[in-house]
Amino acid sequence: MPTFSFQQVDVFSSQPMRGNPLAVVVGADALTSDEMQDFANWTNLSETTFLLTPGDPKAHYRVRIFTPKQELPFAGHPTLGSCHVWLSDHQSRSGQPQSAKPPEGDIIQECGAGLVRIRREGSRLAFAAPPLLRNGPVDPDIAERIARGLGISRAAIQAAHWIDNGPDWIGVLLNSRAEVLAIRPDYSLLAGLRVGVIGRFDPKTDEGHATFEVRAFSNRGTEDPVTGSLNAGFAQWLIGEGIAASSYVAAQGTVLGRAGRVHVRQDGADIWIGGNVTACIQGTVEL
Repeated sequence: MPTFSFQQVDVFSSQPMRGNPLAVVVGADALTSDEMQDFANWTNLSETTFLLTPGDPKAHYRVRIFTPKQELPFAGHPTLGSCHVWLSDHQSRSGQPQSAKPPEGDIIQECGAGLVRIRREGSRLAFAAPPLLRNGPVDPDIAERIARGLGISRAAIQAAHWIDNGPDWIGVLLNSRAEVLAIRPDYSLLAGLRVGVIGRFDPKTDEGHATFEVRAFSNRGTEDPVTGSLNAGFAQWLIGEGIAASSYVAAQGTVLGRAGRVHVRQDGADIWIGGNVTACIQGTVEL
């Protein structure tokens, strides 16, 4: 049975077990799609990724991203976690030719959604938010269904927009962080929808050095601890409409006992989504 280098990392946190975990298999070109899906189902994490030889000459590596049930063209925390593992894998080797060393500038990831740029920003990594595949307000009946599923009144939703950048997220804007933290979702009413909720911190009462609180309710009936793709979509929507400043920090995972921090920054036409990545498990896996 083939053996592969393997890491499990925590994304959007500088402390182990306080962010969003990701399993990463290195050099997985020999694995079939079914084998990748089976392993992702076994890890039972929100995502498991597989690092492969790139097909596009502009890319440094290719990644395939799997939930326990399906492959995704793009996802945020798997992008940062996979890049961290790719960098550490290269840095751990000796005698590599110059062309195999990590680049000085942007790192280019190839995935189902195309090419994604990643930067090193001090201790953090950041990816350039990919274009939205679908945006704009959701239909009123969907907004009403989401309100019922979140256990809030329709009037409490200030706005509800499609912010689909691969995962088909719907973003919901509430008035405050307190309202976001108070949500107790009914997943039977949200079935089939990926719903993210965001609300602003009150600087007088809220602590945590962040501007917004975010929660992510997946279409699998679970809450995601910290979500890069959702935060990228929120940033494109809220910065684009002047609701959020061009640079801010979002907190996520509070209700789940996590302390995720997502660093958002607009640079020209690009919006960068950044966070720390911490290695938790390193070794090999037989597949």
